[in-house]
Order: sequence, then structure tokens, then C-alpha cells
Amino acid sequence: MNLARQRAGGRNAAPPGAFPGCNSTRATMPDQAQRAALPPHGAKTLPWGVTVDAYNAEIRAGGGFLGDQASSRAFKAILDHWRAKLEDADEDPLGDTPTEAIGRRQLDKLLVEGDPEAAGLVHGVVEEFAQSLAEVAERLMQEEAWRGTERIVVGGGMRGSRVGELAMGRASMLLKGDGHEVDVVPIRHDPDEAGLIGGAHLAPADLLSGHEALLAVDIGGSNMRAGVVRHGLDEAPNLSAASVWDSEVWRHADEKPGREEAIERLLAMLHDLADKAEKRGLRLAPFVGVGCPGRINGSGRIERGGQNLPGDWEGGGFSLPGRIREGLPRIGGRDTVVVVHNDAVVQGLSQAPWMRDVRHWAVLTIGTGLGNASFTNRAED
Repeated sequence: MNLARQRAGGRNAAPPGAFPGCNSTRATMPDQAQRAALPPHGAKTLPWGVTVDAYNAEIRAGGGFLGDQASSRAFKAILDHWRAKLEDADEDPLGDTPTEAIGRRQLDKLLVEGDPEAAGLVHGVVEEFAQSLAEVAERLMQEEAWRGTERIVVGGGMRGSRVGELAMGRASMLLKGDGHEVDVVPIRHDPDEAGLIGGAHLAPADLLSGHEALLAVDIGGSNMRAGVVRHGLDEAPNLSAASVWDSEVWRHADEKPGREEAIERLLAMLHDLADKAEKRGLRLAPFVGVGCPGRINGSGRIERGGQNLPGDWEGGGFSLPGRIREGLPRIGGRDTVVVVHNDAVVQGLSQAPWMRDVRHWAVLTIGTGLGNASFTNRAED
């Protein structure tokens, strides 16, 4: 692979693209044959038989966005509201711990082992949040692109808890009780891995052929994750055997960096992972699949919806795929190809192999905000 370790921001860091054995000017764009086979950034028609009908729907409600009613922040706000009411009336069963410091595992434990009042508090919060989630899903299904949705898969951070799963199950019951023939199910993969595995679905099969794995990036409002994904095409030709071989995560929300510092940190993670793969003899495809919040245009720029990212990712002609290509110009002796799409789309794509029994389906990702996307499986594929 001949990738030199260039620590972003390091004292001896080389200029973008200045790596041994590579022509930095040529490396800024993928090979012509590669470009012809690639979907554009933020594409509607994707490889592997999936069409993106819509994503990043921004529906106004109550002075804000509808999705804000079913985000992780909304869940914590409901919990905080009921804790305050109980404290005024008697005593908060969760004690003096600030709501922001109460994790999903603690809430899961309270459901099973907590005293009846503490467990009842958590159950009540789950019920109220489930109602909000059902209302959001019901409103989205009124949108043209969401009509006829047969299944909604839910990902994001809350997927990794029993509390989150109960909220999904209850929302599914509420929707069916209102006459909607739709199932609400948790995403199959660990939510920390789904956004990386979905990156493989942005790459055409020809680009993965002859390689074992690829690099993937999942950028969120709180965390930035990079990983090596084994596509597993030798085991399953539909990417259902794809898995994360290794990954690194950085919680940028704790450090509040600027945009360039964040990009440099991301590039450092990608180089670390590429080096590990090289040392283990894992053949990486010359491809990086990226999931990022917001509306992505055909050039890979974020048009809107990047407000939770560190710094300004929407202005100044900033190009995320361009910056990644500059910092990682070649993989395995070939020009690096970068494809960027909305993070909810990419996370939803990880579920695509298990959605072939329906035609219209969708994804909701519960995180710092509520991501959304709707899909159609192409019959001809």
C-alpha cells in the first residue's frame, strides 16, 4: 500500500497528497474507469438494487423540526421533566445524578432491578417517547416518498439499549393500532457498526472485486468513527456477511474542535486503520464510503443540515470528499475513490440485505437528532 504515516497536524506532516510513490496532482481524482461506475455523492440510484426515495426530511412542528421530538435529546428531556415533577411531589427515585449523566445501561438496569417506583419512572418515559416516535413516523408516512412504507428500521444510539428497543416495539404497536400496516424493527447490526457497514453499499461490486475490505467513515453530531469493513462477498454476494474488522472512534462533542482539526483527526484515524490492514495483509479496495449528516449534493458538499458538526461544514466551498482524497490519495497503488451520502441513508443501507421481502422501507436513526430516509428495492436487481 505504501502509505506513509503522516500524522495530521504533526510537526513533520507533509502537504496534502505528498506521499511516497504518488503523484499528488493525479491522486486528487479517481481513475476514469472508476468514475464511470460510481454513483454520484448523495445519489438517488445506488448499487446493490436500492433506490433512495428521500432523506433528511425537514418537517416543521411547534417552532422547531418534527424530528426533534424523537431524538436522544428528546428522550432525556422527557426523563428530566418527570424527575423534576417527582422531586417536587416527593423524591426523585434516581437521586441526585444529573439526567445527562444517566446512561442507557443504567436505565436498562433500573427496568430489571430497580425498585417499583424507579422502574415505573423509566417505563413512563419509554411510553411517552414511544408516542412521540409513532407521531413522527405517522407524519413522515404522509409524505409522498414515504407512502406505502411497509417496514421502518430504527438505528442510532438508542438501538443499543433495551429501553430503546421497548420504545420501538411500543411505537410499532401504536402505529398498527391506528391502522398503519407497518412494522417498526431495530436495525440488525450494532448501531456503532451499522453506519460503517452501510458504506460498503455505496461501492459498486466491480470496485470491491479482488479486495477483501474497504475503509468507511460514519460522522455524527457527537462522534466520528472510522473503520475497516470486510465486505464478505465470498460468503454472501449481497453484502449480508459484511462486518467491521477494526474501528476507531473520537467523541468530538467533548473537545469542540474546529472543522480543520476534525478533518485532520479523521485522516489520522484512516491512516492508522490502513496501516493496520496493510500489516495484517488485508487487501483494501481503493474506496472510502462516508456517511455524514445533512443534504449532500452531487459534488459531495453539504448543502444544509450540518449544524451539529464541529465547525462550518456547509460554507466556503468545503468539500469533504476532496479533503479525504487529499489526505489519503492512494490505497493499494490506486487512486482513492470517496463517495459521500447522508448518514441515515448509509446506516439504513446496512439493513438492505434483510429488506428484500418488502418493496418500500425506511430508516429512522435516533441520535443527536433524528435522521430519516426512505427506500425502494428495485425489482430488476
